[in-house]
Amino acid sequence: MIIFASRNLKLFFRDRAAVFFSLLAVLIIIGLYVLFLGDMVAGDLTGVPGGRFLMDSWIMAGLLAVTSVTTTMGAVGVVVDDRSKGIAKDFHASPLKRTTLVGGYLLSTMAIGVIMSIVGLILAELYILAGGGELLPLGNLLKVLGLIFLSTMASGSLVFFLASFFKTQNAYGVASTVVNTLIGFLMGIYVPIGVLPSAVQTAIRLFPISHAAVLFRQVLMDVPLDRSFAEAPPAMVTNFKASLGIVFQFGDSALSTAGSLLVLVVTTVIFFALGVWRMLLPEKK
Repeated sequence: MIIFASRNLKLFFRDRAAVFFSLLAVLIIIGLYVLFLGDMVAGDLTGVPGGRFLMDSWIMAGLLAVTSVTTTMGAVGVVVDDRSKGIAKDFHASPLKRTTLVGGYLLSTMAIGVIMSIVGLILAELYILAGGGELLPLGNLLKVLGLIFLSTMASGSLVFFLASFFKTQNAYGVASTVVNTLIGFLMGIYVPIGVLPSAVQTAIRLFPISHAAVLFRQVLMDVPLDRSFAEAPPAMVTNFKASLGIVFQFGDSALSTAGSLLVLVVTTVIFFALGVWRMLLPEKK
């Protein structure tokens, strides 16, 4: 399984175009924020202490959540490529067990997602630092690394299941383009969720991977929130968190951190099981 996963890793990183396009959504988000969204999002925080640090942390948290999806989607392209070229049939005809093949695909997908997400974290931290912010404290950095692993597991499982329905690179390429286009909206990272219509807000809250963005925001914005709202009344802080999607409101109640973690864990288990089941099905002739 390890050897097969290593083969998939080499195939992915050998294709420079695949590596670039898996990070393209990240670069687009940074570009949009620098050129257009930054002033709009931070406009209401003029005069707030550390406002730039606060909003840079907000957008970079969303960026990390998006990276977990786009990079695993690029990684799963190896699975589709093997099926489209008939290589998967050769593997099935070999002494290798199907469970070994599926395990190798999943292991390489998760490894690529984690590696590329860490690259995204480095870029995010450098951007925050360049804007006058600070690097994450060690404790928060360890939390972010744990969230990267969990969000990659959830995103990778979901993407792996979706990829099991594709047999050609063209079809998968179209699907990847659509997902990469919509993922920023589904995560609520372009504009604060509080300014969106209620139906859109509900869709964002129900999209399971958007809870990864919530958790990243809670950790990355921990320090800047304390500084910017040190003397603000609790009600103002609560409204601000709900408006920016730092917590998700369901009715009058806010979903706890444990609740968002549970959503990601359940998503991982369900789609991991469905993806493995799909990949273990015999190939139709």
